[in-house]
Amino acid sequence: MDTILTFFSNISWWLWIIIVLVLVAIRDVAQRKHTISHNFPIVGHIRYMFESIGPEIRQYFVANNREELPFNRIERGWIYASAKKENNYEGFGTDRDIYAHQHIFINNAMMPYQVDKAHPNAIDQNFLPCAKIIGEFKKRKRPYRPASIINVSAMSFGSLSAKAVESLNKGVQMANAYHNTGEGGLSPYHSNGGDVVFHFGTGYFGVRSKNGGFSMEKMVKLVEDNPFIRAIEVKLSQGAKPGKGGVLPGSKITPEIAKIRGVEVGKDVLSPPNHKAFSNVSELVDFVESIAEATGLPVGIKAAIGKLDQWKELADIMAKTGKGPDFITVDGGEGGTGAAPPSFADHVSLPWVYGFSDLYKLFQSKGLSEQIVFIGSGKLGFPAKAAMAFAMGVDCINVAREAMMSIGCIQAQVCHTNRCPSGVATQSKWLQNGIDPTLKSVRLAQYFKTFRKEFVEITHAAGYEHPCQFKMSDIELNIDANKLSTELDKTYSYEKTPVPFNGMRSLKDCPHMGGKE
Repeated sequence: MDTILTFFSNISWWLWIIIVLVLVAIRDVAQRKHTISHNFPIVGHIRYMFESIGPEIRQYFVANNREELPFNRIERGWIYASAKKENNYEGFGTDRDIYAHQHIFINNAMMPYQVDKAHPNAIDQNFLPCAKIIGEFKKRKRPYRPASIINVSAMSFGSLSAKAVESLNKGVQMANAYHNTGEGGLSPYHSNGGDVVFHFGTGYFGVRSKNGGFSMEKMVKLVEDNPFIRAIEVKLSQGAKPGKGGVLPGSKITPEIAKIRGVEVGKDVLSPPNHKAFSNVSELVDFVESIAEATGLPVGIKAAIGKLDQWKELADIMAKTGKGPDFITVDGGEGGTGAAPPSFADHVSLPWVYGFSDLYKLFQSKGLSEQIVFIGSGKLGFPAKAAMAFAMGVDCINVAREAMMSIGCIQAQVCHTNRCPSGVATQSKWLQNGIDPTLKSVRLAQYFKTFRKEFVEITHAAGYEHPCQFKMSDIELNIDANKLSTELDKTYSYEKTPVPFNGMRSLKDCPHMGGKE
């Protein structure tokens, strides 16, 4: 025994390395699972190592400032700087190719809109509420005017971490915006003072009956117990995977999540593509009206846009009966925070600009554009893109990934793996510990305030007081191979219906303004 120990102790460190490499090589050649490792023992592992860190190498060293998707380095940098109240300006002119396809131009006025000393924006530079009141046309019992034109889109507790949801909710309270719950139900982390839009999909989480259907009794109780819920949104589809349901694995269902979602601990839960509560457009209208009547709240629908035949049926019913959703949230097919197969994320449903323009034209043709509040959701969290959206007919925008970045998301694109390095999109307690809601909530609020301030300044530069006054002729796009620009009304073949607006002062003291209940 002593002889063996002496032998091994006399082996130098480099010989140990050779022995380990030989063993690895033998193992590589013997295995049949990975072809590269079999054909190129040891060396093949270097290939897999570089493949695993490829996204990070491209993000930090290879891609230029404007090259990455879904958000490039300049866009992310603007959000980070805005959230931290740092210098978000550019120097020496833009490095964007302003002749590129779909580049946005905002036509400024010869003389900007002039703000007097008593104007709300002279007192508060980021004061920018929605020009319309949700639920006013149908005389809902508790109509709601969002106090901010930019708000947090649907992202549920479960897909986001507890600390991320808490940070977002505290942030919207500071920014006087609203927080959409996503379809995971109302959690304690949504209950930190911010206005809430309660959102549910085909799983009916939070308002789920024992047989997996919708429970009106639970919905009414939820609204009564939580007066900060200001509106309800029924999800028909989402941009990431329209027409596809999902499975929440039982291994991810903790007692806390089970209680919030109204499901069983440890048991897989299916979110089917279709709703149980309705099966056609007429039944959808009746469903929306029944919830509005029972709760007193405005009720809307959210969807990604593709075929228009059923939307036409909805518009016809609304025009004939005066019933239907108070607001419509249009999601872009660009995909969002929801994990999806590439075939869905890349190809199913229209990008936001195409989907929204098709839908708006349809409802406008039926005389319905004034009575519906249109909400846009699809990479609109930048003032110039928001100006385009408002010119096309949007009344509010919701942001998801932009809000995530404001609280620390680094676009690692591993949301679906539960290994989010920033702690935003994971249930790992260790990774979540990197999030300080006290700090991150301030950053979300500051991003919203900076966004509104810059959007107000762009609006004034165009000669208007409020973004609702933007016309499609105020925005031009580069549209064809010759890189010629043309106005939105010519590009999408319609002109937005003017929004009734009596000045910012008329909005400031609105009794239905968000943040007052």
